[in-house]
Amino acid sequence: MPPADAPAEPGTAPDGGSTGAEDTLDLKLTEELLVLIAEERSAGTRRATVPGDLLGDPGSWPPARTTAGEFALLPVRLERDLPVISRWMNDPAVAAFWELAGPETVTADHIRPQLEGDGRSIPCLGVLDGTPMSYWEIYRADLDPLARHYPARPHDTGVHLLLGGVRNRGRGVGTTLLRAVADLVLDNLPQCGRVVAEPDLRNIPSVSAFLSAGFRFSAEVDLPDKRAALMIRDRTYRAQL
Repeated sequence: MPPADAPAEPGTAPDGGSTGAEDTLDLKLTEELLVLIAEERSAGTRRATVPGDLLGDPGSWPPARTTAGEFALLPVRLERDLPVISRWMNDPAVAAFWELAGPETVTADHIRPQLEGDGRSIPCLGVLDGTPMSYWEIYRADLDPLARHYPARPHDTGVHLLLGGVRNRGRGVGTTLLRAVADLVLDNLPQCGRVVAEPDLRNIPSVSAFLSAGFRFSAEVDLPDKRAALMIRDRTYRAQL
């Protein structure tokens, strides 16, 4: 079961205190990384969404233009991205829910099985106006252990996220990007009728962000590691919510 989402409030721990976490917003993409992004988005490296291809290639999805800036998903490469993702995982506000604090090997052991698997879960960096500032997991919820705990439908697609810089939290950025990613999923995976998520019920800022992003609260779900809020964004009602 993938972990829960990180809090959305700036520098706020689950008990309401300050995390004292170091901000990571200034991790600008290097020229080399910008070249890699361009290469990955070129026609020669794209994978089409074909039958049997569980999630397509989020790296080839067109960037989303949002009120926060231009946002794109970039599939993770451990050799390039592990240091920054591990640094985020060691933010106390993130670690309280993801439980992946520690040396880089802890984060690598979480991400590597997804990279080496059958494509049912794709870890991605979220890049906003050229800055990597969030971590996402796009996964087939109907093929995940989560499906044992709710009435899953074929091609249900789930999302997990964390915001990597405290200045991105508590001012609506999470809500904006959740809506953008849900729209990217629905636009690029035509068989997907619903985008789902299961944040920890204790993570009130995260649940609120999903609600503001057009998700509806469906149920409380007892998962092996938490009691979760099952959040659903329906393709049918995306224009109204």
